Amino acid sequence: MKYPLCPLTRKGGPLRLPPSGTLARWLLVVVLAFPASGGSVGADADAEQKRPQEVEVPWPAFPQPENLTPFVVSATTENTFMIDGASLSVGGDRVVRYTLVIISSSGAQNVSYEAMNCLTGERRLYALGRADKTWSKARNDQWEKIRENTLNRHHAALFSEYFCPLGIPTQTADDLRQSLRSGGARVTSRP
Repeated sequence: MKYPLCPLTRKGGPLRLPPSGTLARWLLVVVLAFPASGGSVGADADAEQKRPQEVEVPWPAFPQPENLTPFVVSATTENTFMIDGASLSVGGDRVVRYTLVIISSSGAQNVSYEAMNCLTGERRLYALGRADKTWSKARNDQWEKIRENTLNRHHAALFSEYFCPLGIPTQTADDLRQSLRSGGARVTSRP
């Protein structure tokens, strides 16, 4: 079987490699041109500097139906998205912490305790809710960039329309609750 894209063959015979000195210089240029991380090193370092040193965060009480405030994510989703107003807080580190409840059109419910850093455009998952109304520590509790995509649109909506308009951290939990009740800010920022 022939592999037309195999790097060591070409139509009409084997590929001839340049002299070893030329090849080594060419490879050095390629290696130096592309960072090993595959990402933007400067942006990661900047986010790391803006990220506060975090202390142990106590988990809130499990959300009660009377404390849930719905918010709009997209006209195309059939899921219901809500924030537990009792768990909503802005810490001394300026990080917004909240309990998110998502109910699917079939009635399945996902509950999570999360955080959002307005300065870095990142989110963090602390814990997941269990059926017995207790918390389970998240396996991956690292900070992650908030991305504008269909799968995690609710995080982008919380960031740009409710919690961090213009990328500026909201001052108090009461301001956040008011933003949720009023339908969010009409001025948006991108995560």
